[in-house]
Amino acid sequence: MEKFFKLKQHNTTVKTEIIAGLTTFFAMAYILFVNPMYLEQSGMNWGSVFTATCISAAVGCLLTAFLANVPFAQAPGMGLNAFFTFTVCFGMGYTYQQALTIVLISGLLFLIVAVSPLRDKIIDSIPASLKAAISAGIGLFIAIIGCLNSGTGIMKLDQANNLTGLQFTIDGALNYNGIIIIIGILVIACLMAWKIKGAIFLGIIVTTIIYYAIGIPTGNVAVPEIAFNFSNITLSGTFFAFDFGGIFSKGVLPLITAIISFAIVDCFDTVGTLIGTAGGAGMLDKDGKLPEGSKALIADAVATCAGACLGTSTVTTYVESSAGISEGGRTGLTSATVGVLFILALVLAPIAGLIPGAATAPALIIVGMLMMKGVAKVAWNNVEDALPSFLTIAIMPFGYSISDGIAFGFISYVVIKLVRGKAKEIPVLMYIVSALFIATYILKNI
Repeated sequence: MEKFFKLKQHNTTVKTEIIAGLTTFFAMAYILFVNPMYLEQSGMNWGSVFTATCISAAVGCLLTAFLANVPFAQAPGMGLNAFFTFTVCFGMGYTYQQALTIVLISGLLFLIVAVSPLRDKIIDSIPASLKAAISAGIGLFIAIIGCLNSGTGIMKLDQANNLTGLQFTIDGALNYNGIIIIIGILVIACLMAWKIKGAIFLGIIVTTIIYYAIGIPTGNVAVPEIAFNFSNITLSGTFFAFDFGGIFSKGVLPLITAIISFAIVDCFDTVGTLIGTAGGAGMLDKDGKLPEGSKALIADAVATCAGACLGTSTVTTYVESSAGISEGGRTGLTSATVGVLFILALVLAPIAGLIPGAATAPALIIVGMLMMKGVAKVAWNNVEDALPSFLTIAIMPFGYSISDGIAFGFISYVVIKLVRGKAKEIPVLMYIVSALFIATYILKNI
């Protein structure tokens, strides 16, 4: 492991990397149950999507580990699965077989970009202030993810997809989960203040114990039942379930819209996560680049193609990786650990489900706090940098999208520079990417 993952070079150990992997896995394990819930509505079999989720996540994590040697985990993306079901299938009228075909094509398009010189130029073209803002924006975004995906009801999306405020009471009764989240935040914060190694991971375990120890006697939590259901391990109906002929049934414009939307969101969610998370953890080099980051993009694109073949929506790099990175994860051994856990989840998912959302939400909120230090690197006294940075930071959590935050930051940066007569200071790719974002928004609303 030392020779392959270069642990000493990255100032880490096997123990640290495995704990980091466990922390990341528990922070994103909700996808095991949420992804099948979303995609099942498009007509897919729950067990098939569950199996595809586990295998595609493992493929993405292991590719990241052995190809790029960076501590980032992958799985079918939240938001992208909703886009798959509610926009592509319900809104545009595609079958899930046709939607999987579209995901495959978008993955191949992303792969072409990832293996070309364009990949590095895209990352290099991002101004330093926006890179810092992306890190801070992801910090707020991941804190909201912690609250929303915890299943605790402390924060929700309403029917119009707008965020509700914090809900510490439900129907007039105290929200037990909300109280546990507060306790969990304090537990992790105290462990960190005492400089205890593995504070976030230990915080998840301690909060889980508190959750059951208080919840079961008071009637707020039922005694958990562990039921293994091996019938869910199947790929029936989703494995290579492509319909290439049918994707043209709705016309060319809807097809292009869907393909570009999947590709751009996947690309810039991944770029944003890599830059933002690595920057917040001090993993970028003196030129602001993530060593082997280009290989991580390739791993993401290949995993998306593999996921489509298995039967799931776009696989992407998870911002929850920052939970493990905050625990000291610095190499591919962290992502390899997550990959192995996703494989084991095929059988042991009920055990992973014992970790409640109320225990993982505090971890993500604390990680969000750690990533906010990027705000200090923004030149707030210069509106040419300040406004694009602010929009990047604000839109990510408020719009519930990393790519939308990057889009607003890019577009506003280009517009302000142009108005100021500084067109030559804008990298060519900033023009191109901003134009692509604008085109995507227009196509989505035609």
